[in-house]
Amino acid sequence: MSEKNNYKNKKIYIAGHTGMVGSAITRELEKKGYENLLLRNYPGLNLINQNEVENFFEKGKPEVVIIAAAKVGGILANNTYRAEFIYDNLMIEANLINAAYNHKVDKLIFLGSSCIYPKLAPQPLKEEHLLSGYLESTNEPYAIAKIAGIKLCENYYRQYGSNFYSIMPTNMYGSNDNFNLETSHVLPALIRKFHEAKANNEDSVTIWGTGKPMREFLYVEDLADAVTFLIENIDAKDIYEQGISQINIGTGKDISISDLAKIVSEIIGFKGKIVNDLSKPDGTPRKLMDVSRINNLGWKYKTELKDGIKKTYEWFVQKSGDRG
Repeated sequence: MSEKNNYKNKKIYIAGHTGMVGSAITRELEKKGYENLLLRNYPGLNLINQNEVENFFEKGKPEVVIIAAAKVGGILANNTYRAEFIYDNLMIEANLINAAYNHKVDKLIFLGSSCIYPKLAPQPLKEEHLLSGYLESTNEPYAIAKIAGIKLCENYYRQYGSNFYSIMPTNMYGSNDNFNLETSHVLPALIRKFHEAKANNEDSVTIWGTGKPMREFLYVEDLADAVTFLIENIDAKDIYEQGISQINIGTGKDISISDLAKIVSEIIGFKGKIVNDLSKPDGTPRKLMDVSRINNLGWKYKTELKDGIKKTYEWFVQKSGDRG
């Protein structure tokens, strides 16, 4: 593990700073005294446009880059907008990583996703399982784009010595999440469904598939804490010298979708039935991350699932202005 570095005075650019993950990282850095954040000075930057990205790096001169920008969504969005998910994400990461190299950025951390791992990889998912089997078909375009980003970071390190590396968070949730039922992930979708069902005095809530798939969830503020830890303590060589291409970030615990639905129902106070729509896909049977490496480096999650869901629901209610 590298010696702790002082990055508080360095210029830090968080790509995707208005999204759920990027905004959480921004809040965490500001809370810990990081004041030299570039994000507010360059509104409207189109990360898909290479010239705009290069011009931003030329003018802004970031010294640390966190790539939290991505086109993201749940099963429906991934399976519907397949071309956009692969093209947009390839362009975002390629433009940012190459510009970071061109402008000699001190450190770059690329955020991927647990969906990069093969559909039937052994559980829990170890970093070594990357590219060891075929992907889940519904999110294959997104996963392939993220894998390309991982390999870009790794090979800019191997060829040029760039201090670029990738982290793979598990399923994220928290404030600023996407609660649109057509494009959201499972947890925010469940929160909205149960909230609206309670408000409308409905008898039941329908969830996709059998409810049997197992998923792991990490509160977004915990990920932000992990990113700050990584900025200060971990360099690319600490990752690649372990013979891996990326490092997992998660809790190391998972839960079935059925049990998750029950927890959300209880927190919101919905009294009706939970119905399974078996015509809808389940997705990958299980996605549990092996987080032993990040734990051994000195970081561990803090927020338990029920507490995180309560905080997320409070944010959702406040944002919607509807107390049910």
